[in-house]
Amino acid sequence: MAAPTTSASAQTFKHDYSKRPSSEDSAVDPVEEMLKKTGCIELHYAVQECMAEHRDWRKCQDEVRNFQSCMERNAKKRATQ
Repeated sequence: MAAPTTSASAQTFKHDYSKRPSSEDSAVDPVEEMLKKTGCIELHYAVQECMAEHRDWRKCQDEVRNFQSCMERNAKKRATQ
């Protein structure tokens, strides 16, 4: 039996659950820039920190819900502007 092949689109990419970016990071992360504008960046960091510690989404549901609520509030605010 042949070994399964992996196409580029089916590759698994691991998330870097590192805590906050260091000041040495010279590249601007567009996702972080967007999150700063929403006011939800600290909640995003809380999710990352929880995942770095536990490596299990089930143990980070409070953090995920808080972040999700913040992003939903921001989306509603933008929609009414």
